[in-house]
Amino acid sequence: MKKLHIISLGCSKNLVDSEVMLGKLQDYTITTSIEDADVIIINTCGFIEAAKKESLSHIFEALELRKNGALLVASGCLVARYAKEIKEMIPEIDILTGVNDYDKIDSMIANKQGIIHNKVYLNDNEKRIITGSHIHAYIKISEGCNQSCSFCAIPHFKGKLQSRNIDSILRETESLAKQGYVDISFIAQDTSSYLKDKHIDSGLLKLINAIEAQGALISARFLYLYPSSTSFDLLDSIAESKIFQNYYDMPIQHISQTVLQDMRRNHRDVKQLLSYMKNIPNSFIRSSIIVGYPTEKDKDFDELCEFLEEFKFDRLNVFEYSKEEGTKAATLQELPRNIRTKRIRTIQAIIAKNQYELLQSLVDSTIECIIEGKSEISPYFYSARDKRWAKEIDGEILINDGDYSGIGYYNVAITECRDNILVGRIVDAV
Repeated sequence: MKKLHIISLGCSKNLVDSEVMLGKLQDYTITTSIEDADVIIINTCGFIEAAKKESLSHIFEALELRKNGALLVASGCLVARYAKEIKEMIPEIDILTGVNDYDKIDSMIANKQGIIHNKVYLNDNEKRIITGSHIHAYIKISEGCNQSCSFCAIPHFKGKLQSRNIDSILRETESLAKQGYVDISFIAQDTSSYLKDKHIDSGLLKLINAIEAQGALISARFLYLYPSSTSFDLLDSIAESKIFQNYYDMPIQHISQTVLQDMRRNHRDVKQLLSYMKNIPNSFIRSSIIVGYPTEKDKDFDELCEFLEEFKFDRLNVFEYSKEEGTKAATLQELPRNIRTKRIRTIQAIIAKNQYELLQSLVDSTIECIIEGKSEISPYFYSARDKRWAKEIDGEILINDGDYSGIGYYNVAITECRDNILVGRIVDAV
């Protein structure tokens, strides 16, 4: 049997697409060794400069290590953005395909010919091979984005928002639940705008109601809520749901109204939304910010620091501004690198302090968790995560005591925090 090696880079949306390709290539045996593979697929990311460099690095490594006769396939966002340039720069790649034809990967390999066009690929219950979990899966509910952020190139190669219909999503949740995947993260570029392309308001509210009525899932969460398309009604519906967790993942990018306006982010008062989330019992708030945007003045940065010290997100990612060709911000004069670096370090220090205090505050509390088996940190621990948390990105709780009876939901007592990692014991199964 032929062997397949696949590398999925970038976000969870890319992972879903890689899982679709795995589903189409079940005749292959998966190998962790590039050298042994007959087919190598690198599903690239092209979101920011660092991601582009990582993708190219993996491509060059594969070219160096692949055995004679092995096919190299490059797919995904980087190819969608730079297909012509990559073909000219790296002609040794056998197959180039963008973000639109993951379900045709088997025929592309058979014919040794790639496909690149502008049609958006929306999964409609293609067979997927779920990776990395026996209880959690991602479901992509839409592709593309209707926002016009000045720093973001995604709409240039992903196109406008195109949503799956609710029936299609329900068929997928039912299929996954029958396989044991009862914890779902619903994802998209602009999740909170779901169904707006079909002239349907409150799309996520309708999806919540449909998922609740179906009753196939135990827990779920939404990733990537956009401030201007998130309503207080949506926040309330999530809070009132028995399935959807009080998990609010809203990348705010900045807090200064001046910078937000320059970023072409809707500059409504995002502080009101954040305050509303914070007041919801048992809420968990994740966000991301961009530091060093070209028009970010000292006073804007000081305002951001002051807000972050006061608000204390449960999780916060910080990114240094990355100039992306084709975007409005790319025409602006960049801030000096030393200023951006200094600001990043200042923000990182605030985040580290907040995280330490937050994790310490959880000691002696009891949390409902999902436990999936042994931790990769050590075979002497089981790996758990708060039921609210998104898999992998929000952390891990190490379990060193209690009765574990298999993958599932447990009440966990947090006993200590070591090096910013929570340690707990199982109280009982839920």
